[in-house]
Amino acid sequence: MKPHNPVKVIAITGGKGGVGKTNVSVNLSMALSQMGQRVVLMDADLGLANVDVLLGLKTEHTIADVLSGECSLRQVMLEVNSNFHIVPASSGTQEMTSLSVHEHAELIHAFQDVSEELDVLLVDTAAGISESVVSFLRAAQEILVVVCDEPTSITDAYALIKLLNRDHKVTRFRVLANMVRTEQEGRHMYNKLLTVTDRFLDVTLQYVGSIPYDEAVRRSVQQQQPVLTAFSKSKAAVAYRQLATKVDGWPIMTAPRGHLEFFVEKLVQGV
Repeated sequence: MKPHNPVKVIAITGGKGGVGKTNVSVNLSMALSQMGQRVVLMDADLGLANVDVLLGLKTEHTIADVLSGECSLRQVMLEVNSNFHIVPASSGTQEMTSLSVHEHAELIHAFQDVSEELDVLLVDTAAGISESVVSFLRAAQEILVVVCDEPTSITDAYALIKLLNRDHKVTRFRVLANMVRTEQEGRHMYNKLLTVTDRFLDVTLQYVGSIPYDEAVRRSVQQQQPVLTAFSKSKAAVAYRQLATKVDGWPIMTAPRGHLEFFVEKLVQGV
């Protein structure tokens, strides 16, 4: 990687739980790694971590050990394949769900140490709109909002977008429809969200497509593997590869935006 070449940072969020956000994070990471991108997936659900479980990996150290100074970020990272590593969070740890602003900043800055070793950082956020979720979303360059066909999914996605726009001046969001029965259903969900954001907020939404409902996804979860490796020819696997191709084409931020963000030192050096 060229010196000061910025890393693409994408936060994956959904407002509510149960939209398949972690599955999207894992499979998009795998698809990008299969394209030759060096990917790190950070489990930012600091209290109820499950990325390692979805991948059948045994965790010795977590983000909590990085914050305590017990280990470096590099020591915590687990290899999925040569291009894909995860940063596991701790599960069932109450204090990790209420980190201070300083601790969040420490965690975000810790990634600077591995910046030369990756091309894409994916951040799998917790459900809801807590301060922790918001701080990770603001620190990313791209926010991918995952929605599914449940009434509360659109409502909660809108609440998240509204909060980020009103309180933090975030104006651009990308939307992915998950577990859709048809492509039209995905587009319909996006249009429902777009109708309310266009009416009440000053934001730009971009529809990035849909992932079909596929029994292979449930079976891959049971096998603790990404659907891309467990059922590589399934409808969902094909859709994830298409999504990864789109994500690969997104432009990379090359200048800092004036608040706490991942790899901001690289951006400042590159200016």
